[in-house]
Amino acid sequence: MELVRVLSGKVAGLVTNQNDQLTGAEILVRTFRSAGVDVCFANPGTTEIPLVRALDKATDLRAILALFEGVCSGAADGYGRMLGRPALSLTHLGPGFANSIANLHNARRAHTPIVNIIGDHASWHLPFDAPLASDIASLAAPVSGWQRKIARTEDIAGDAAAAVAASMDGAGQVATLVFPMDFQQHLVGDGAAGAAGGVRPISGKRAIVASERIEELAKRLRDRPPVVFLLGGDALSERGQIAAAAIAEHIGAKCFAETFPARIERGRDLPDIDRLPYFPEPAIRALAGARYVVLVGAREPIAYFGYEGLPSRLAPDDSILTLAQPSEDSAEALEALCTALGVKPAVTSRSMQRKPVTEGGLTPDAIGSILAQMLPENAIVSVEGGTCGYPFTTASSTAARCTLLTNTGGAIGQGLPVALGAAIACPDRKVFALQSDGSAQYTIQSLWTMARESLPVVILIVANHRYGVLQTELARSGVNVPVAASAALTSLDNPKIDWMALARGYGVPAHQVTDTATLRSALASAIQAEGPRLIEMVL
Repeated sequence: MELVRVLSGKVAGLVTNQNDQLTGAEILVRTFRSAGVDVCFANPGTTEIPLVRALDKATDLRAILALFEGVCSGAADGYGRMLGRPALSLTHLGPGFANSIANLHNARRAHTPIVNIIGDHASWHLPFDAPLASDIASLAAPVSGWQRKIARTEDIAGDAAAAVAASMDGAGQVATLVFPMDFQQHLVGDGAAGAAGGVRPISGKRAIVASERIEELAKRLRDRPPVVFLLGGDALSERGQIAAAAIAEHIGAKCFAETFPARIERGRDLPDIDRLPYFPEPAIRALAGARYVVLVGAREPIAYFGYEGLPSRLAPDDSILTLAQPSEDSAEALEALCTALGVKPAVTSRSMQRKPVTEGGLTPDAIGSILAQMLPENAIVSVEGGTCGYPFTTASSTAARCTLLTNTGGAIGQGLPVALGAAIACPDRKVFALQSDGSAQYTIQSLWTMARESLPVVILIVANHRYGVLQTELARSGVNVPVAASAALTSLDNPKIDWMALARGYGVPAHQVTDTATLRSALASAIQAEGPRLIEMVL
């Protein structure tokens, strides 16, 4: 039906039909806007056409097209980590949603608020088992903290509001809402349409840790036993780190961040808190001797994989204590613990001496140090890949103040779309994606969206033409590389990926660098550019 009139007031930007009614899709969009949701990362199909029309008419809800559903979910993750509120991810039926699951796994581990909208077949068409029909609920369950299927037109506004509220529950979670196509198209009367107007704007607040738990932990710490604090969530904010460092200095404790934190603030004037090592042997050594391993917004440290002869639980037996769960306010709990121990949190000066760079050919240490030295103030760095990720993280302690986002769940293909989402969330901040060449291929379509939206993202590709972590694991297991199948399954040099041609094909200007001098020059140029730039760093 032709839509002819623009609504005023809260529904500005939506167009009604001749009877002043809205479609179900328009009601959904109106509800999200009333709740404060303003971005949708989308890869729609036929069953989402009414939603596409509704988004097109909602001038205050930004719809961003991605070429692959894993980019949608990863971008929503990056957006949610930076702003603490959900973006929408719109995907097509079960198969389309399945393409987004890997990065939703990462988002679940990061406690990121996301609202997934999945278009489904018309309710009357489902009994015929059409070729694209699938069990969407079963696909969504492992990565969704909340899910629902809209069953009636009258439920659209209430279900949409519930999805937004559910995404903000606790520390944040993935909420999935399935929307059959017929209900998207149905016209909604004034009563149902008005229901969206009463939606409360997004507000998320973590639970406060009980004072009894604070005091109980303070009693254990006053005798200064060997303690390690493992920090995650908002314990890695500026407030959290300063309070944790003050406690650690007072009682002689150590502090580590989770191995892959969702978000950690780094740079000058902040405590230099290292990440717990990835491999189990150094992680066990880092925690050895601790009477207490105190979790602050973090999970118990568990080995990423099971290795014969090594424990899965990395902390000493009976050492785990919890100050704050991930769903609780960790920064406030640390400050309360400071008060209980008679400690005053304060920024303390520390040596800012930078590690000298060995000039010449590129090495992981040189790349990490140069990037840390050249980061502009308040940058965001999405890190995926260990080759240069670990050296940079270490070097970032002396960088300008910055935010690091890492691969929380270990599902590859997070780095580029998370950088994309962070750039949408924080348009006034320069974003860097420090990315290994193998993992970049999982969601390389992110480059196209970055170019289309002219996002200020600097993509740094570490080109060693191999799956480095797999070769490291092979060496740990006693397999020499290269050996037949081992080499074939871990090498990316036959043929080598042409990053210059690939970037240009997606509309992103690119430069190849082979030494420290050309890296500095290319970085300086990319930092000044308005849109995305890719730098291939040949190792």
